[in-house]
Amino acid sequence: MKVLSVASEVFPLVKTGGLADVAGALPPALKAHGVAMTTMIPGYPVVMKQIAKATTVVRFDNLLGAKGKLLAANRAGLDLLVLDVPGLFDRDGGPYADMSGNDHVDNWRRFAIFSRAAALVAMGAIKGYRPDVVHVHDWQAALTLAYLRYGSENVRPASVVTVHNLAFQGRFAASVFGELQLPKQAWSIDGVEYYGGVGFLKAGLQMADAITAVSPSYAREIRTPEFGMGLEGLLNGRTDALHGIVNGIDTDIWNPEMDPHLAVQYSARTLKRRAANKCAISERFGLVDDDDPVLAVVSRLTWQKGIDILAQSIDAIVARGAKLAVLGSGDKGLENELLAAAARHRGRVGIIVGYDEPLSHLVQGGADAILVPSRFEPCGLTQLYGLRYGCIPVVARTGGLADTIIDANAAALGAGVATGFQIAPLNPDTLTDTISRAVTHFHEPKTWAQMQKNGMKTDVSWNHSARLYADLYRSLVHED
Repeated sequence: MKVLSVASEVFPLVKTGGLADVAGALPPALKAHGVAMTTMIPGYPVVMKQIAKATTVVRFDNLLGAKGKLLAANRAGLDLLVLDVPGLFDRDGGPYADMSGNDHVDNWRRFAIFSRAAALVAMGAIKGYRPDVVHVHDWQAALTLAYLRYGSENVRPASVVTVHNLAFQGRFAASVFGELQLPKQAWSIDGVEYYGGVGFLKAGLQMADAITAVSPSYAREIRTPEFGMGLEGLLNGRTDALHGIVNGIDTDIWNPEMDPHLAVQYSARTLKRRAANKCAISERFGLVDDDDPVLAVVSRLTWQKGIDILAQSIDAIVARGAKLAVLGSGDKGLENELLAAAARHRGRVGIIVGYDEPLSHLVQGGADAILVPSRFEPCGLTQLYGLRYGCIPVVARTGGLADTIIDANAAALGAGVATGFQIAPLNPDTLTDTISRAVTHFHEPKTWAQMQKNGMKTDVSWNHSARLYADLYRSLVHED
């Protein structure tokens, strides 16, 4: 079965978040289930540098007025199609924002053109290639399904849209509709119109044969006003098409026995070797090297991730006997609050502002616990890395965090199945109390080691979820 995956980022070529990890890990996992996945991504400068031997397979003379070409390449075991439109993607900054962190003002056009090209590929623009299924990810690729619906009378491939984070919807002014080269009938509640503007993600949710959310709990949560972000009505009308499939991680890349970014590699049988990694991160973050636990945060520093709640709680966390190592960037105000806390608690709190993939591996391999206090979390990968590395997750009870972590309550501890700690409801008091609970159990070495081993034997790979995706693809093709 041939599947075209359309994504705005893919690891290891370009990454801003978990979407890239999923887009990079799913294709190889699907091979075992008889699915050949080709991934289409934009030709950002960082991508173009990594595909020097790419072959031009299609030239486009008119993509909403732009010219470009499609390049085929293989990188890190991924079969890639890269859309090279220099005027759109060859620019400084990240995939979505400029060097100052401001969204590119023409993002609507950039990703409309990307989606238009993907639809043409899906309908046979490449000689000898026609996918059975088109799988689009998030708003940046979702308009592909509108171009498929309105662009051809021929038989279309089956379609899936995955919601990685419903908060990012691709909403733009009504004035852009005339530039999208969609027919007039697309401007409707059943098309791309959304609260008087154009909704890229809304269009994908409306038109996909199947919708997946990246965890079962998140699939339920987004049907409520609290988490639906204005789309709960549409999603409740499409419950038969909505599926919750939890993400996995690439267990070859995230493997403490072979990870080159660790000071010392280890396994569940050699957990004592983690101490060398703890020393290494203590040095990097300027923390005192003592017997107290190190809690780590590896995250975007935003409201969604609950970093404001963390900032309010730091004094209490330190008072409860924990140290804190924070790696991430985001809201400047939150960055400054965390830097101020590090200044107040020298040796107890350390922060490194920025994105550092190798350091994130070392943090998972050395910290005693990984803290994920998100207000909402569609799936979350950080806690899965924590399980894999024996870095005990302390998480908010929401979305995929609730699905993947077994709270160390009395019953779970008695049964020997606990893998972490859940915070519920999320506020400064419950956050501090849950961390206190974790600190208490940290000083019970046998209990802590059992929780570490429980996590490390948990299957956090893509094996099960890839099978669910393969079964979903086949069900859609069979229905056709």
